[in-house]
Amino acid sequence: MSTKSPSIVMLRRDFKHIARNPTSVFNAILMPVVMLFMFVYLLGDAFSVGVDYVDYATPGMMLLAVCYGLGATATSANADMTKGIINRFKVMDVPRGAVLTGKVVASVLTNLVAIVVLVGVAFALGFRPSASFTDWLGVLGIVVLLGVATGWFTVALGLFAKSPETAGLAAVPLIMLPFFSSAIVPAEKMGPGVRQFAEYQPFTPIIETLRGLLAGTPSSSDAITAVAWCVAISLVGYFWARSTFTKRA
Repeated sequence: MSTKSPSIVMLRRDFKHIARNPTSVFNAILMPVVMLFMFVYLLGDAFSVGVDYVDYATPGMMLLAVCYGLGATATSANADMTKGIINRFKVMDVPRGAVLTGKVVASVLTNLVAIVVLVGVAFALGFRPSASFTDWLGVLGIVVLLGVATGWFTVALGLFAKSPETAGLAAVPLIMLPFFSSAIVPAEKMGPGVRQFAEYQPFTPIIETLRGLLAGTPSSSDAITAVAWCVAISLVGYFWARSTFTKRA
């Protein structure tokens, strides 16, 4: 066993697994870029959002970039649980917390790489934010909070699922949820029922917080709601993951 911290060893292991899987790299990093091209170039002129569509869509695509990598995290957590990898770690006296924390941190780092690539492409397409340095720090904070929240929740889903296949499927609702938010079009342009769902689901205040920060006009009410949702999802995911890990490992 390496003399390095078990958490660092687990983080390196999980990050290498993601980097060496072409499907995971495509879903986590390239797919959000494809979606940005599709909505800005193919569909952007169809939406009247009051600003350049690339400026409107980029915050929503940042959230999509976080969600598109979740399937690999759920599948990895389940594969470790169902294929005996975690039992080997127990023999090697690896702390249980290191196994789960490594997956969450690897997921957050993948999110950050994906968002850097996405924002770079958005700039090339004409994205022109008015954010100050402080606003950009706020964007980074929200992205990390969101990554931690979805990371813990996805690890919990992966540990709870019966097989790697069902674990990947369990993450699909999280991937689809941004489409029923203000990511693509404003919620007020949606039909009855869907509009109310979009207004009150957790991803909408997170997207609006990113949008306000990038426009240089952050809203404190959206930010408080976004942070509250991230903390709540993190706590539910953390305790669910620890409980399931203790029962099954």
